[in-house]
Amino acid sequence: MQKYLLSFLFFAFSTLVFGQFKVDDFKAMKFRNIGPAGMSGRITAIDVDLSNPNRIFAGAASGGVWLSENGGISWTPIFDEQSSLAIGAIKINQKNPSEIWVGTGEGNPRNSLNTGNGIYKSLDGGKSWQKMGLENTKTIHRIIIHRDNPDIVYVASLGSPWGPNVDRGVFKTIDGGKTWRKILYVNDLTGAADMITDPNNPNKLIVAMWEHKRDPWFFNSGGKGSGLHITYDAGDTWKKLSDEDGLPKGDLGRCGLAFAKNKPNIIYALVEAKENGLYKSIDGGKKWSLVSTKNIGDRPFYYAELYVDPLNENRIYNVYTYISMSEDGGKTFREIANYGNDVHPDHHAFWIHPTDPQYIIDGNDGGLTISRDGGVNWYFAGNIPVGQFYHVNVDNDFPYNVYGGMQDNGSWVGPSAVLKRGGIRNHDFQELYFGDGFDVVPYRKDSRYGYAMSQGGNVGFYDRETGKTRFVKPNHPNPSVELRYNWNAAIAQDPFSDCGVYFGSQFLHYSNDCGESWRILSPDLTTNDTTKQNADKSGGLTMDATNAENHTTIIAIAPSPINKNVVWVGTDDGNIQLTQDGGKTWTNHHKALKGLPIASWIPQIHVSEHNEGEAWVVANNYRRNDYSAYTYHTTDFGKTWTRIADDTQIKGFVLCIVQDHKQPNLLFLGTDVGLYVSFDKGKKWHHWNKEFPQVQVNDMKIHKVEDELVLGTFGRAFWILDDINPLRELAAKGETILNNEFDVLESTHGYLVSYKSYDG
Repeated sequence: MQKYLLSFLFFAFSTLVFGQFKVDDFKAMKFRNIGPAGMSGRITAIDVDLSNPNRIFAGAASGGVWLSENGGISWTPIFDEQSSLAIGAIKINQKNPSEIWVGTGEGNPRNSLNTGNGIYKSLDGGKSWQKMGLENTKTIHRIIIHRDNPDIVYVASLGSPWGPNVDRGVFKTIDGGKTWRKILYVNDLTGAADMITDPNNPNKLIVAMWEHKRDPWFFNSGGKGSGLHITYDAGDTWKKLSDEDGLPKGDLGRCGLAFAKNKPNIIYALVEAKENGLYKSIDGGKKWSLVSTKNIGDRPFYYAELYVDPLNENRIYNVYTYISMSEDGGKTFREIANYGNDVHPDHHAFWIHPTDPQYIIDGNDGGLTISRDGGVNWYFAGNIPVGQFYHVNVDNDFPYNVYGGMQDNGSWVGPSAVLKRGGIRNHDFQELYFGDGFDVVPYRKDSRYGYAMSQGGNVGFYDRETGKTRFVKPNHPNPSVELRYNWNAAIAQDPFSDCGVYFGSQFLHYSNDCGESWRILSPDLTTNDTTKQNADKSGGLTMDATNAENHTTIIAIAPSPINKNVVWVGTDDGNIQLTQDGGKTWTNHHKALKGLPIASWIPQIHVSEHNEGEAWVVANNYRRNDYSAYTYHTTDFGKTWTRIADDTQIKGFVLCIVQDHKQPNLLFLGTDVGLYVSFDKGKKWHHWNKEFPQVQVNDMKIHKVEDELVLGTFGRAFWILDDINPLRELAAKGETILNNEFDVLESTHGYLVSYKSYDG
């Protein structure tokens, strides 16, 4: 292992600013990505260079843009220097494949979606990128380049799913992205969910507008703003289609659209309505008729995608939980990609070669798959590490193991390093629990065992050797009391008892026998707002009750590592609760944090190992359309608070924080746009935006033996910074040591020698 062979690292400080930390100066401190990629992550956009069909571009929901130049065998990230890795659309100018457009912000607004910051353009095949505006669109789901004039580009924006947003609808540029004009807009809750253009007439477009709204506790799809719009003059004028044109009466929801390229008068529309249906037009979109209401999909808000074989107008691909295909114009469908042929469910991106429809590429929640025989057989690209981890944990084995749960991909454990040639491989990782994966807590006494979770508070005590899992979800002693568990429920190990564990519903539960039995340590610690407890009715036109909108629940539990009677609890409705007597009494501090909106999400609380009264509270409020940074610090059990993260220093909302257990001045902050570090306990923050992508960092741990920072990212799997001792030195001595012409920083693996160089 390279990290154990390393003895000395050298720095050359060539461009130091007086008294200023610069990530460039610490470029010898390397992050390494350990995967896994065997369960990859959500792929949301695909395009292929038709002049070289082995050149594939794939965009991940929160993991950037990836390029393969050998038909999917190997992949390289090409978007990592950009300030958003949430990808919603990719479009290549096929007449000049060096020109590529990327729209940021995924267009599938589930509860864990990632928003972006506009549209980007490359003129050199993805080697470099330039932001081309539309920064406030939040989500871009479609891009169309004009067939005859590549300076004309159309962009379909869904906007923010979390609240009103005027930067949604269809935008158009006629000067290659220098300026934009909004050419289709309905209202501030209605965005463009799909957009297609007539293969024979580039001035004719059809757009599916979709009114939708997501709250932390509810999702509503559908409204009067939804509907299909058609233009024949490149967007100067539009006609909204109605039930008089053959579409269903009443409010519509999300719709998917597809032209038959060989016969463009044939158009298909997958329409969410009171009764969802597949509709067809044979006159170019003027009149529509219902084809079928059966086997056409199940979750329109998450996937409403249709594709037609470019050579056969009757062969339709419906991309939803599974991929189904119709050979008779949509009257009947059969599945061609599901668990039976080892293709992960939940599909969001699809591409068919325009002259060889046997060549298909699919993007789903588990990664990217390729078929060369029309969907009979599929090849999985098992080397795109874009896993979306909600949490990360570590144990004390050697080499130590890293644990975490992934969005829609289970809970996993794998080594931080391996004592063999070849490095870490996918097969070194082991799945511990099924479902959407969340927190994993290894049993401190023996890493063979531990706790793993799936959505809605389902938790099990696993055995890594036998594969047996004992279900240990707490129940209330009174069967009439319904327990509310968050989609991402909170769990924490008792620092003072190997078999002690805390778990959160609306109550704080505690077990001293590894989950065999539970007792309740608190009253309801949430607001218990019953108006926000209707998750079982969520969805709007189409019911979608999956526990994702469970609300008024506990989402953070932080027992003090110093005082066993001190426990902090954070909720999804803004409460910050503290007990100092083991749960007998509780104090809610939510009103004491100045500047924090009431009912903000409290995803993490970190308690100091140096001072039992010291804690950090991470809050975010983006689920109510507020993307500001909030983090607070107390040293006196919450009597007084200082806000240490706001928009003056931090670019995105905050998700996690950790204090170094050895050097109290050293803090790391995980945000929507990557990692920040502070050497003065949060007074000043530095963005670590070199050699590490600006991916969402959901959780962090510092390994106490190896002195390594371990990151669980939501989009790029696990990362490790091998040695943080130089940063400890900087925090201890202060940033003024960067003014020295020569200094030596101690490292676990040797010494970091720094010196200034001067021109002349």
